[in-house]
Amino acid sequence: MKKKFKVKKGDNVVVIAGKDKGKSGNITSMITDKDRVIVSGINIVKRHRKATQENPGKIEEIESSIHISNVSHIDPDTGKPTRVKYDFKDGIKKRVSVISGSLLDKWFGESRWRYDYKRNIKKK
Repeated sequence: MKKKFKVKKGDNVVVIAGKDKGKSGNITSMITDKDRVIVSGINIVKRHRKATQENPGKIEEIESSIHISNVSHIDPDTGKPTRVKYDFKDGIKKRVSVISGSLLDKWFGESRWRYDYKRNIKKK
């Protein structure tokens, strides 16, 4: 069974625990089988690359993953960490901030799938 998370790729989040506590960034990728996310500019680690005939050796700084429980959404209105609740209006499921009630999803157009809860079917 596929796991469900309240954060998605591209969400603006803040780190609530760990060495980068208080920093914010966007989610660049998700590792769903390990419950981890990679956030831009967070959890920077150094990797030592051995020299080869083509490339000289170097020390790279890359972003490492962070556990999903250590990040929280940023409220678009207040800029503070917030929890997420779901609203069902006109058959569309929307992610909403608990603090201010503002939408966390960027776009809701007419071409998205709608779910008819009375008939228990998906329709376009």
